[in-house]
Amino acid sequence: MAKTEPKRGQEISDRVLRHWMEAVPEDRMAHLVKDATRGFLRSLQWRLAKHDVQLGHWTFLRILWQQEGLTKRELSMEAGVMEPTTVVALRAMEGLGYVRLEHRPDNRKNIYVYLTPLGRRLERRLVPLAEEVNAIALHGLSNTEVDVTRRAVLSMIRNLAKDEEQRLAG
Repeated sequence: MAKTEPKRGQEISDRVLRHWMEAVPEDRMAHLVKDATRGFLRSLQWRLAKHDVQLGHWTFLRILWQQEGLTKRELSMEAGVMEPTTVVALRAMEGLGYVRLEHRPDNRKNIYVYLTPLGRRLERRLVPLAEEVNAIALHGLSNTEVDVTRRAVLSMIRNLAKDEEQRLAG
């Protein structure tokens, strides 16, 4: 990561915070959540880069640490991305030695994704980085505030999922 990246990241954070505190303190929740997400991702990306891991690989690794042997399609669904995105990421991850892609003897059509020993070892190095980002983000918040925020965000996710379900049902 270039030397100017931390300075640029700080400038971005300062502008976002100023926007929310001064310009539009009552702007839509979607924008607030988006800016918080971007902050989380910038912070995590900076830490992952120190270990030569791309942010785009993080999502797939996280899923595979919980359950490997998924098909590319299942992994795409779990990650919430399109299959072509998953295919590109998996090719790169295979080249880096994080995953192996296999056909099963009983199903030659699907390709299943497994972690390599290196991919498995990354969990011990990378999960603490994500935990650190979360701790930084939650600094100064009480347990009650964290619980209320978590419930509120989960309610938003449920409401939006219900809206999508109704929209698709026509």
